[in-house]
Amino acid sequence: MTLARVLIANRGEIAVRIIRACHALGLETVLAASEADRESLPARLADRTVCIGPPQAARSYLDARAIVTAALLTHSDAVHPGYGFLAESAQLAQLCADHGVTFVGPTAEQIRCMGNKLTARAIARRAGLPVLPGSRRVGSPAQAAAAARRLGYPVMLKAAAGGGGRGMKLVNHASEMPAVLSAAAAEARSAFGDSSLYLERYIGNARHVEVQVLGDRFGSVVHLGERDCSLQRRHQKLVEEAPAPAFGAALRRQIRAAGARIARHMGYRSAGTVEFIVDQDAGAFHFLEMNTRIQVEHPVTEMITGIDLVQEQLRIAAGERLRISQREVRFRGHAIECRINAERPEQDFRPDPGRIDAWRPPQGPDIRLDSHCHAGYTVPIHYDSLLGKLIVRGETRAQALRRMRAAIRDFRVSGIETTLPFLQAVLSCPAFAAGRVNTRLLEEFAARYAPPQTVIPRRL
Repeated sequence: MTLARVLIANRGEIAVRIIRACHALGLETVLAASEADRESLPARLADRTVCIGPPQAARSYLDARAIVTAALLTHSDAVHPGYGFLAESAQLAQLCADHGVTFVGPTAEQIRCMGNKLTARAIARRAGLPVLPGSRRVGSPAQAAAAARRLGYPVMLKAAAGGGGRGMKLVNHASEMPAVLSAAAAEARSAFGDSSLYLERYIGNARHVEVQVLGDRFGSVVHLGERDCSLQRRHQKLVEEAPAPAFGAALRRQIRAAGARIARHMGYRSAGTVEFIVDQDAGAFHFLEMNTRIQVEHPVTEMITGIDLVQEQLRIAAGERLRISQREVRFRGHAIECRINAERPEQDFRPDPGRIDAWRPPQGPDIRLDSHCHAGYTVPIHYDSLLGKLIVRGETRAQALRRMRAAIRDFRVSGIETTLPFLQAVLSCPAFAAGRVNTRLLEEFAARYAPPQTVIPRRL
């Protein structure tokens, strides 16, 4: 491996994950941390920590020049961006290239192409993938209304430069279009600095399924199967699993092949995820987008393939060939991941930062926790509320589900509120247990959710 020292431009559980992968490969690590994270677990685990700015993300983790400067000053060979923040920033990838620093990810041009959803749709079409019926860029209510009439209501307004559900709005009737268009454009402009919008046909009974791919600079591409990420709240995933449950064999083969095909078409290198919407009523799937980074939910794929995706990213970035062929990829069992957040579900998932008094994770065979938390850690107010990811594997989905329920039951956290009780309730939902999921299920469940009542024993 030609790399020797890697700068991690991220925080929290993904920073811990990357540090451990680097150390497993014999690589030195430098953590680029904000002032709020200088005493964090990642800072303790890294070989060295450098402060890149104040707690506000805009002045630290989102400052591409500060990150590249830190890499140069610490003589780091590479920058790993993790997920979120600047993980899909073509600017950061280009700055790294301009200064002779390896970016652990795809090329700046690949990030740029996939970052614009209209460009990504065009590439998918050229690669022969089915693409959801949609429009070109719409710049006025009249253009949007004309496109919506052609597609048929309801339609989904989306930010061309967007992701994570920002700038995404459902329009049920023509009368709603002017107001919703204005709100979506403002949200897109605020989040991405680009108010460009387009329309897609809305699929009511839909599943969100994504295919994990790996590609190297020599043109080799493999897929590592698919993940179902349909359980979402406000377009944010809470529960993911692999492989996708209740999937026909033919559909599974087709969607996996499609993910590999677009990666091969664009000469993609590094780890990436091709996302699809599955129309359950029609039995068809359509390309949505491609995420040019490691995903939050990557551990479920690791659990059923035995392949360390972060280590593979590092090897590919170092110029190595893929070590596995498609024929060598083996799938074993079923894995489920639950994201544990510091939130109050009964109060519309209000964040609940503060000091963790007790942190006792479950233990056992095929149970994994990716987290940066520990007793005494103070969850800061400056960042998202993710505390960690609990992942389990079973020989069957039923076994994995039982194992996850037991693991959540045994997880003890005090000092802050978490989503653990809510996740336990979700896992007991009959529809989820039967694999009858769609992208509306979690929203509908959350609207009915009532937290379990604490029983106080009566004093005798």
